[in-house]
Amino acid sequence: MKSIAPITERYEETTLKLLSQAEESKTHGDFENANSLLNKIIVHEPECFEAYEELGDNFISIRKLSNARKALEQALKINSKSANAHYLMGFLYSVERKWDPSIEELKKADDLFPNHPEILRCLGWSCYNNSRKSQGIAILERSINLNPLDQNILCDLGVCYLNAGEIKKAKEIFEKVLQIDPQTDQAAECQMFLDLIAKKQDGVL
Repeated sequence: MKSIAPITERYEETTLKLLSQAEESKTHGDFENANSLLNKIIVHEPECFEAYEELGDNFISIRKLSNARKALEQALKINSKSANAHYLMGFLYSVERKWDPSIEELKKADDLFPNHPEILRCLGWSCYNNSRKSQGIAILERSINLNPLDQNILCDLGVCYLNAGEIKKAKEIFEKVLQIDPQTDQAAECQMFLDLIAKKQDGVL
C-alpha cells in the first residue's frame, strides 16, 4: 500500500532521507531493509509517527498482523488525528475480516481526510462485507468517480457486483481493468472472473 498523506518536512534531513530510503526498499519488496531503516528513525526520533505507520503498513504486507497492530497503535498514540494511521488500522481489521472495527477506523480516516479514493475503497469493501451491500457499492462508486482508472477500486467494485448478481455490470468493470493495463495482478484476477462468468453462461459450471 501507499501512504494516503505526504510526509511533512518537520523532521531532520537524516530522518527524511531514511523515510525515503525505506519507501524505496518497500517498493522493491525488501521489507526487512525497510523495517531496519524505520527502526533507526524511531531510535533517534521516537515521536515520528510516520515511521510507525510505515512499519504497520509493511507488517500488513508480510502478514505479521500483531506486529502491524502494535506499530499502528503507537502511531495513533503519538498522533490520534493521523488519517493514514486510522486508514491502515481499518485496512488491518478488514484483512482480519473484523468488519465493524474496520468501518469505524475507516470512517475516522474519512472524517480527517474526506473524499480520498483509497479510504473510500476500503470503506466500501468493508461495508459490503458487513451486510451493508447497497451502501458498500455506493461508496465504491464514489471512490471510482474520484479515481476512474484505479484498478484496485474497479476490481473490488466488480467483485461486489458479481456477488450481488449484477453480471453485466461486473463484466463491464472487469473488461475495463483489462483495457487499462492487462499486465497487472488486478487484470489477471479480473480475467479469471471473466473466464468463470463465461463458463457459467456456457453451462460448463
